[in-house]
Amino acid sequence: MSTTTVHQDLEILFSRERIRHRVAEMGRQIDRDYAGEKVVLVGVLKGAAIFLADLARSISVDNTFDFVAVSSYGKGQRTSGAVKLIKDLDQPIEGKNVIVVEDILDTGLTLGFLRSLFEQHQPKSLRIAALLDKPSRRIEKIEADYVGFTIPNQFVIGYGMDFAERYRNLPDICLMPPDVSGAASRGTSNIQWHTAAFPSGRTPGSP
Repeated sequence: MSTTTVHQDLEILFSRERIRHRVAEMGRQIDRDYAGEKVVLVGVLKGAAIFLADLARSISVDNTFDFVAVSSYGKGQRTSGAVKLIKDLDQPIEGKNVIVVEDILDTGLTLGFLRSLFEQHQPKSLRIAALLDKPSRRIEKIEADYVGFTIPNQFVIGYGMDFAERYRNLPDICLMPPDVSGAASRGTSNIQWHTAAFPSGRTPGSP
C-alpha cells in the first residue's frame, strides 16, 4: 500500500530537534520565574495545542491546563479586528499564575483581547508564551514574555499550525510554498485564525 507524504516537498524553517531544544529552554526559564509556585497554562485553540503539550512537559513546577477558543470576523480576506470568544475557561483563574500559550504572536489583536479579558478575572500574574513572534505584523502594542523564535512575515505551517486545517501534524515548522500561500492570502501571511469563522478553519489575513 502506498502512502502520501505531505512533508517531503516543504522547506523546513525550524526542525523538530531545534523546536524541542528551544521549548525545553523556555520551560527552564518558566521554572526559574515560578520556582515554588503553581502555574495555569491556557492554550489558544487550535494552533497552540501541540506547543502547550510539549511546553508543559518541559516545566517542572506544578502546572495545570485550560483552553480557550476565539474567532475573528471580517469581509473577504481581511479581518475587521473584532475578536469573539467562543470557548471560555473551564476553571477560575483568580489569584493564580496564568501563562497564555499561543502558537504565533502576529497582529496582537487576539492576545490583546485575551489579556484584557483575563485581567478582569484578577489572576496573581499574567504572562504570554508564544512559540513564534512576527513583530513586523503587529497592530496592537503587546509583547510576549516568553518567545520561541522571532520570524519575518512568512507563511508557516506544521507543529499545530495549519493551512485550511491541513499540516497541523507535521513535526517541523515549514514554509508554505509561495505559489500556494500567495494565491490563498493575496500576499498576506499567516493565517492567525484560531477557530472557524469560515468552514475551512483558519483564514488568511486574520489577527
